Amino acid sequence: MKLIITIDTEEDNWGEYNLSRYSLENIKRIDRLQDLFDRFGVIPTYLVTYPVATDKRASSILKRIMREGRCEIGTHCHPWNTPPFEEERNARNSMLCNLPEDLQFKKIDTLHHEITRNFGKEPTSFRAGRWGFGESTARCLMRLSYKIDSSIIAFQNWDVYGGPDYSNVFPGAFSWEWKNEPVAAPYQELLEIPATAGYKQGNFALCEKLWKALDNQYAQKLHLKGILARLGALNKIWLSPETSNSSQMMMLTKTLMNEGYSTLNMFFHSTALKAGLSTFVKTQDDEARFLRSIEEYLVFARDAGIESITLSESSA
Repeated sequence: MKLIITIDTEEDNWGEYNLSRYSLENIKRIDRLQDLFDRFGVIPTYLVTYPVATDKRASSILKRIMREGRCEIGTHCHPWNTPPFEEERNARNSMLCNLPEDLQFKKIDTLHHEITRNFGKEPTSFRAGRWGFGESTARCLMRLSYKIDSSIIAFQNWDVYGGPDYSNVFPGAFSWEWKNEPVAAPYQELLEIPATAGYKQGNFALCEKLWKALDNQYAQKLHLKGILARLGALNKIWLSPETSNSSQMMMLTKTLMNEGYSTLNMFFHSTALKAGLSTFVKTQDDEARFLRSIEEYLVFARDAGIESITLSESSA
């Protein structure tokens, strides 16, 4: 089994759609995180936004780590702070896939070239901000010769936020193909590596069917999902130290092994490295818990013989 770790490496001011400048204090914490990865021989993939890619100090921290062969740099497009700005900046348009395809392409192209210019290497891996990804986004990436996308969380529906529904997507890799239209690029296929999520109980199809059945007003009023989770009957887990502790992530990993999956994709945001910047990490205690969960999971992964790879290496 292979472990990929993907970090949305972004500005502190997440979700503020109309700022002209962004702070990047969390990027100063990257070295501390990277030291933890180095201890376990983990090479993470930092997916960077436009404010990070174009800031001299922030990009220099990541560029040094990349040049030392200790990480991969990929693309993370927040449409609200990636030019050109031809759309109204609001919550709906913060989902990249909700923009016209030509505008999606222009924004991704702008960020792609800034990363290439400032890091000295073309990125080949991508994640859309707010998980706002669709077929039109995939076509844009293929035009720019991207090899890997990781904009989908398995079993997750974002329609309440005006986004896409991935609730029928399982944790395994699959390909997007552009067969019927001409494309001026060497790649006409894009490998999707979903961010890993699943059910502790296994039998993902049945669990997801039950989960959806509980998405009604009556079940929500009775808190049935919470009751079933406490009883150990239905536990949806994200492979993310933001939402799951190390024990939960280990349980999910064991289930995925038993279900025959070969790739794991742990995911989180760089803002979780500094208390107070993330809804997941609000206090110093949360910050310590967050890093401890990563370390405990990496001990488990090492002992289980799980090998670390970068996001782009998953296409090999």
